Amino acid sequence: MPHRNTQSVPSYKIPVGISACLLGDNVRFNGGHSQSQLCMKTFANYFDYVKFCPEVAAGFPTPRPSMRLTGDPDDPVLRFTNDPTSELTEQFTQGYQNKVENCGELDGYILMKNSPSCGLERIKIYQENGHPHQTRGRGLFTKALMEKYPLLPVEEEGRLNDVHLCENFIMRVFAHYHFRNEVLAQPTYANLLKYHSSYKYLLMAHSQQAYKSLGKRLATAANEPLDELLVEYQTTFMKAIEHPAKRGSHCNVLLHILGYLKKTVPGEERQDIADVIEQYQRGEVNLTTPVTLLHHYIKRDGSDYIRAQRYLEPYPAALGLRNHV
Repeated sequence: MPHRNTQSVPSYKIPVGISACLLGDNVRFNGGHSQSQLCMKTFANYFDYVKFCPEVAAGFPTPRPSMRLTGDPDDPVLRFTNDPTSELTEQFTQGYQNKVENCGELDGYILMKNSPSCGLERIKIYQENGHPHQTRGRGLFTKALMEKYPLLPVEEEGRLNDVHLCENFIMRVFAHYHFRNEVLAQPTYANLLKYHSSYKYLLMAHSQQAYKSLGKRLATAANEPLDELLVEYQTTFMKAIEHPAKRGSHCNVLLHILGYLKKTVPGEERQDIADVIEQYQRGEVNLTTPVTLLHHYIKRDGSDYIRAQRYLEPYPAALGLRNHV
């Protein structure tokens, strides 16, 4: 798993929402918490957490009876598990509505798993006979959050123990942060082009189709309405990087970047780099090995354009995320 490293901590912290129980707040139904060492230690130097518990915001006590979703999987009702006649949905919804409306300045959200309020997926929805539907759903707060902000990187804390999902989530958080601060904060066509240029090869690693289509789209969009273009671009970009990139796609990008050293690095040294890329392709080394080697030569002999590629360091290297993928 990623490790905590206090070196190379950035001067800024990214605003990320988080379920309050994951930070150790005693807000769970049993009066306890679900403190996450991953969130508290590994990511704390990089994220400015905005904690929230929708149950507490709705006025439910701690401790309290457990809750579950029942009825129609497309429009479930929240009830106390021990009282099938209770109807808690309206009170619960009113508790989080204001919070959802004010999440526009966040760049990610980390949620508590298996929760009828905050669960991201596979949440049981019960029939009136007490048996769960085959169809699973999302927690009510999470559903509202993702409907309001469909491009916001969202993940369950439990799923972040998967190294590939974790690396992808952190990358998306930084990409979202950079777009919001480098493009949306000062919306110009030039700033959009600069952002796209810096993320070109990261985009290629995730989706050849999006890489090609966005490149063509921006080439002819200089005189189009900027607001519409920004929405179209961010939607396509964030959807394209939604899932972890494949090993073969990474190798393709690494070889493309290696090509920029053709005129400045001797052939024997370039072959050594290519050999390490092949080792990664075979699963003999992790991704950080060819990236670190390539990055060394890029910093020494690469052009300004290729040095600016965020694929080489999409988040602080001190997080150690590529040591495991």
